[in-house]
Amino acid sequence: MRYILFALIILTAGVVFFPRLSQQLPPQYNPFTPLSVTDPPGLITQYKLRRLSKNPDACLAVLNRAQSDGFLSFQTVGDTSGQCPLTGAVRIRNFGKVSLSSSFLASCPLAVSTTMFVAQAAAPLADSLLGQKLVRLDHLGSFACRNVYHRAQGRLSEHATADALDLAGFKMSAGETIGVARGWKKEGKESSYLHQVFSEGCPFFGNIIGPDYNAAHANHFHLGMHWFGFCR
Repeated sequence: MRYILFALIILTAGVVFFPRLSQQLPPQYNPFTPLSVTDPPGLITQYKLRRLSKNPDACLAVLNRAQSDGFLSFQTVGDTSGQCPLTGAVRIRNFGKVSLSSSFLASCPLAVSTTMFVAQAAAPLADSLLGQKLVRLDHLGSFACRNVYHRAQGRLSEHATADALDLAGFKMSAGETIGVARGWKKEGKESSYLHQVFSEGCPFFGNIIGPDYNAAHANHFHLGMHWFGFCR
């Protein structure tokens, strides 16, 4: 996080002393332009993503622009109360041409990050590494009112605030589904695809946890919004 703050200080100083600089900077280097789901990953993009959690209106504006451009389809849902209240959550129906095994609830920041992950990592890598189109994401769920690892005591899971999605597989246009459980340690293109998707997806989330972390994640990628740059 300190690297982001340092970069922001330098860029802010540059804009103050050279006002035209803000008009010439690419969006991934310009902290003053609104986030777009097509912005390449980088320190400033990560800063903008983290800032969305404190600005619900700006976050929803990013999603609305992305929906207008065909990157996803979603609907807002009412706020809920109880042990695990949700505020400003959305239900994701699809990511453009990439369908879902089922729709899922997501906090607005998770929805933005996952849209960027699909558009900039999962879908392009299917084309470049496998010569196929990504047509569906299979997941194990997002919102669940529970503690970490279902423990009776302890801190709430990211799933309790709809800030995490458990992704289990990627269906390709030829009909094959590349599952995390079977494909992660397999030799060949399937494993390469999964490992590269995991690696390139890291900048869009606070954390990604996979099979190499522990047995609890042997069959899925946990895509979460908490922390910063934790990818194992």
